[in-house]
Amino acid sequence: MWKKILIANDGSENAIKGVDVGLKLAKKFNAEVHIISIEEELPNYAATIGEVEESKREINGYFQKINKEILDMAKLISVKPEIHVVQGHAVEKVVKFATDGRFDLLVIGFMGHSKIFGRIMGSTAQNIIRLSPCSTLVVKEGN
Repeated sequence: MWKKILIANDGSENAIKGVDVGLKLAKKFNAEVHIISIEEELPNYAATIGEVEESKREINGYFQKINKEILDMAKLISVKPEIHVVQGHAVEKVVKFATDGRFDLLVIGFMGHSKIFGRIMGSTAQNIIRLSPCSTLVVKEGN
């Protein structure tokens, strides 16, 4: 069914659930699979270039650790994802990557951010779904 799957990963618990589902789908359909993470938490008003560089190192370390865990997960089911960490705005970068790469399926994890609105989707997830050039699978908490 799907030949090329893109999984968006921000490192959250639900994103990792989405990664797990996406990897299993890639295995089932023998699909090419890519995982994209977006660095977007750089300081808005850094006093020095050193502050920006330090922040980038922290983010890179964060994604290196998570991506190693993902590669270990993938290895257990004999899937070899391509990992991409890019800088920028999450919605813009994920949608552009999915469009440019001509993906068949985009997988994202979803988690509500508060108890009151726990089942209302955040603006990032909504915008990715709305702008996605391909079918999008949303993996919700509890799945």
